[in-house]
Amino acid sequence: MNVLANLKWIEAKSYEEMCKNAADIFKEQLKKDHATVFGMATGGTPEGFYKELVTAYKAGEISFAHAKSFNLDEYIGINPSNEASYHYYMDHNLFNHIDMNRENIHVPAGDTANLEKAAKEYDAEIEAAGNIDIQLLGIGVNGHIGFNEPGTPFTLGTNVVELTQSTREANKVYFDSIDDVPTHAITMGINTIMNSKKVVLLISGESKQEAFNRLRSGIITEDFPASALHNHPDVTVIYTGVK
Repeated sequence: MNVLANLKWIEAKSYEEMCKNAADIFKEQLKKDHATVFGMATGGTPEGFYKELVTAYKAGEISFAHAKSFNLDEYIGINPSNEASYHYYMDHNLFNHIDMNRENIHVPAGDTANLEKAAKEYDAEIEAAGNIDIQLLGIGVNGHIGFNEPGTPFTLGTNVVELTQSTREANKVYFDSIDDVPTHAITMGINTIMNSKKVVLLISGESKQEAFNRLRSGIITEDFPASALHNHPDVTVIYTGVK
C-alpha cells in the first residue's frame, strides 16, 4: 500500500482480488456496526464485489438485517423494473440475495415528475440516517464519480445531470443502442459523497488508465470530479489493470 495525500492506494493482482479486497473492507465495517449505512455503486466494475458480499452472506459470515443502503444514481425516465435501471441492477446483483430490509434500501427516483424535490428528499434521507458510513465508488473514463460529470461544482448535493457523450457511449452496452441510453440521470452530488465517513474507490482495466493517471497526479479541479476525493480524510483506492 502507498499513500498519496489522503488517498490510500492498494494494487490488486487481478479483478477478483480487487473485488475481494473491497468486500473485506465492507464486511469488516458491517461486523463492527450491524446498522452500517452503505453507499452503493453500479456498473460493470463492482459486479464481482457484490458476488463476494452475497457469498459471505450465504456462508453466514454477515447479515444486512439492520443495515441501510443508498445508491449513487439512477437514469431519468426509466422504470425501476427496466433491466437497464439501477434499481433492477441492485436487486439482481445484491438485494434479492441478502436479508436487507426493503424499507432500508434507497435508490434515487428517476421516474418521478418532480426531480428537484426528489433530489432534496434523497439528501434529507441520507442526513437523517446519519450520513453514509462507507461509500463504494467507481470512476468514469472522464473522471466522473456517481454521474457527476466534468465541471460539476464540488458543492452540489443530489442533483439532475446531463450525461456526456463519453458516458453514454460507455453505458450503451446495457442498452439495445446508443439511442436508448438516457441523456440525463439523478445522482448523489459530490458534496453528498464527500459527507461519507469512508470511501472505497475501485479502478479496473486499461480503459481507466487516463483517469487513474489524473487521480494519481493529485491535482484538484472540477474538470476532473474524482479529484475532490483528495480532500476527503479516508479514501482507499483499490486498482487493477492500470499502472
